[in-house]
Amino acid sequence: MTLRPACLLGALVVMGFAAQPAASQAPKAVIELFTSQGCSSCPPADQLIGELAGRPDVIALSLPVDYWDYLGWKDTLAQPAFAARQRAYASGRGDKQVYTPQVIINGSKPIVGSDRAKIESVIAKQGNTGALPVLVSVSEVNGAATVEIAAASGETHAAEVWLVPVARAREVAIGRGENRGRTITYVNVVRNMVKLGDWSGQAARFDVPLAIARSGDAEAYVVLLQVTDDAKPGAILGAAKGPGL
Repeated sequence: MTLRPACLLGALVVMGFAAQPAASQAPKAVIELFTSQGCSSCPPADQLIGELAGRPDVIALSLPVDYWDYLGWKDTLAQPAFAARQRAYASGRGDKQVYTPQVIINGSKPIVGSDRAKIESVIAKQGNTGALPVLVSVSEVNGAATVEIAAASGETHAAEVWLVPVARAREVAIGRGENRGRTITYVNVVRNMVKLGDWSGQAARFDVPLAIARSGDAEAYVVLLQVTDDAKPGAILGAAKGPGL
C-alpha cells in the first residue's frame, strides 16, 4: 500500500491535539540482521542485535529468512520477502554473497552478523561523519503517524520512503534442527515493509494510520529513506524510530 506524500506546508496538526515528540536522536547506523532459527551460527548474532537495539544512535532490525527451513525446522518468524531483500542487496553489490548470520549496515556494508568488533568498528566510522545525511522524524497524533523527510542539504539521489512495522521481542522455543532445544529471543523483528512513496530531495510529509504502522503483530515501527536502483536496495540516507522503540 502506497500513501501519497503531502507538502510540508499543507495540512497542519489540528489545534488541541499534542503530537508525541519524535523518538530518540537521529541515528548514525541502520543494522539489518538476516538470521534464521535453523542456523546454529546465528544465536550470537541475535544476542548482539538485541544489545545494539538499546543504543539510541542505532536502529537494529532482525529479518528472519526461510531458506534453511529444509534442515528440519520451519522458522516461525521468517518471510520470503526478507530472503528476497537479502538477495537483492547481494545483487546490487555484485558479490552474490548470501548467508546467515549476515549484517548489512546502512544498506551497503555486509559483515558476518556475529563479528562484534567489526560491526562496532563500522558503526564508529559511520559516526565520525555524524548522523545519516537526511533528517527523518516521526510523531504521532490522533491515531496517525506523521513522517517528515527533510530536504537534502546537497547533491543527493532519488530514494524511497519505507515504513517498517516491527515486533519488539519474540521468544521462540526451537524444537528441531540445528538449534533444537534452545529458546532464543529475537529483537526488533521486521513484520512487514510498506512503501510510503518516493523522495527526490525535497521536503516531504506522509501521514500513516497507526493501524498500518503497527500492523499485524507489530508493536512498533521504524522509517527508512533508502536509495533504490533497478529494484535493488542501496544506501540508507535517513531513518527514524517510532515512539516507544
